[in-house]
Amino acid sequence: MKKCLLFLLVLLLTFAIPFSADAKKLPKRQMEYLERGAVAVQTEDGIFLSWRFLGNDTKKTSFHIYRDGKKITRKPVKHSTNFLDKDGTAESVYRVEAIGKGVDQDNIKVWQDNQLHIPLQKPADGKTPDGKSYTYAANDASVGDLDGDGEWEIILKWDPSNAQDNSRSGYTGNVLIDAYEMDGTHKWRIDLGPNIRAGAHYTQMLVYDFDGNGKSELVVKTADGTKDAKGKVIGDADADYRNASGYILEGPEYLTVFEGNTGKIKQTIDYEPARGDICDWGDCYGNRGDRFLAGVAYLDGKTPSIIEARGYYEKTVIAAYTYKDGKLKKQWMFNSETPGNEAYAQQGNHNLSIGDVDEDGKDEIIYGAMALDDDGTGLYSTGLGHGDAMHLSDLDPNRPGLEVFQVHEPYPNEAGIEFRDARTGELIWGIPTNIDVGRGLASDIDPRYPGAEMWAIDGAWNSPTGGLYAASGEKISTNIPPANFAIWWDGDLSREILDHTFDESIQTGTGVIGKWNPETEKLDTLLDAEGTYSNNGTKGNPALQADLIGDWREEAIWRTEDSSALVLYTTTDLTEEKLPTLMHDPVYRLGVAWQNVAYNQPPHTSYFLGNDMEQPDMPRIDVIKAK
Repeated sequence: MKKCLLFLLVLLLTFAIPFSADAKKLPKRQMEYLERGAVAVQTEDGIFLSWRFLGNDTKKTSFHIYRDGKKITRKPVKHSTNFLDKDGTAESVYRVEAIGKGVDQDNIKVWQDNQLHIPLQKPADGKTPDGKSYTYAANDASVGDLDGDGEWEIILKWDPSNAQDNSRSGYTGNVLIDAYEMDGTHKWRIDLGPNIRAGAHYTQMLVYDFDGNGKSELVVKTADGTKDAKGKVIGDADADYRNASGYILEGPEYLTVFEGNTGKIKQTIDYEPARGDICDWGDCYGNRGDRFLAGVAYLDGKTPSIIEARGYYEKTVIAAYTYKDGKLKKQWMFNSETPGNEAYAQQGNHNLSIGDVDEDGKDEIIYGAMALDDDGTGLYSTGLGHGDAMHLSDLDPNRPGLEVFQVHEPYPNEAGIEFRDARTGELIWGIPTNIDVGRGLASDIDPRYPGAEMWAIDGAWNSPTGGLYAASGEKISTNIPPANFAIWWDGDLSREILDHTFDESIQTGTGVIGKWNPETEKLDTLLDAEGTYSNNGTKGNPALQADLIGDWREEAIWRTEDSSALVLYTTTDLTEEKLPTLMHDPVYRLGVAWQNVAYNQPPHTSYFLGNDMEQPDMPRIDVIKAK
């Protein structure tokens, strides 16, 4: 009897213990060193202060607040990283002190409101070879610590007004990339030249510390005529490979690493996945063959790799690179045309997600309806086809591991709106569709139901599709919020909706943040970012959304209507929740890195962040401070 009980105990220990029990054995990830990131904002009730709880703090780290050199906290702030000083004034200067080991911050001056205006150097207008004029507008952005000071800098893409979708012909102006300090100091400008076409699918910016020196690099696809911030030109400065339709279907393609602090070229190699025969990608005029995705993945569990991908409607090729000691080195290449990979054709999205879905410490690439393991081999393909939107997180905390919510274009489709296991691809639940489902979103917006809620819109008419679903698959409403972005903004654990007031005549609109009211089934406006514009037409995304300053709540950055500045908005709502900065979370940080790619999507965390959540473990990271 005792032997039987012992055998059962061994089985229980072998199979029932969750993967996360071995978390302490997993490697630490190289991650950016961050300062405290404190911000003070004048409100009607006093001065609101907010600061980072860092991933390399301890759970017991607490804080004292000083105003004008005098300590104003009788007891340490232990259970949050925000504070309201009712006696503070616009002239007050603050200090946040971490008790024990940790980063302090001095000289925190008060903002007059919750906005930071970041002046931009708008490029001059230009003309295409056929004599047509174009202007520039600020478009997608990313962030990195370019100079190693522990704070973020902004990397901004300038799109010309004649930027084109791949399906449309026409010349475009040059794509420009700028770097700015948060105070608007212009660090540099890179001109990608005439042989990089402008549009959402062509230029994907990766900003990350790839070589572990404590400073971020910029990695981007380049061509003959690309000019770095010092004036150095790649390849033939006079080459122009544009055909009469404005497409670029010949000439060399390159992958270039630029030094983040200076904008100068560090290394350039031939770009892979290579163009090859343009007809292999699904058409012969340059639509499907020039659709690119990119991301950052910790394929060894310790250091970041560069992911470059081409194609998703038909053929799909994905390559991984490291950048160390000033050299780019290819790790592996996946090709859907390789025998045995046929099931992975036609399964890619207009976006990707990256995270450790099998809990071995190494990242997998969720490439739409297919996934690759960290070694570049196929993990699974659902066969449900291409889609416009996808979300990876622990969306259902009642299930082990991560889940994916995705919508699909092909129809009729047995699960055009689908919720699946991220590790196996197994369908948890799906909604049959007979339309192109154009956009979908997953976030915890209703505290009455466990986990995230999910919903989608019709790609052709921007109308509700199916309804609002709980993580269990239960349909809980026929009404839905907008399906563009979601943002953690106010003081509770529900996520809010980031959208825009779209004006078809100008193909943009004012940025807004709203809260879904489950009782009225309507959106209550929390922020009207008057004077700003969203990006990328109906996609309605900000230039960037991320946890950039203050506590774990997110900031939103939109451009002004004339692109003379970016405007960063931060929350001033008090919260009793204390979470490590989201930028030290492995899935969220990589989500910010790929947010600018193709059809922008909001970042998510590696754990369930929502109502009735469990406190997450501190991230296993090794912060790299610049020397």
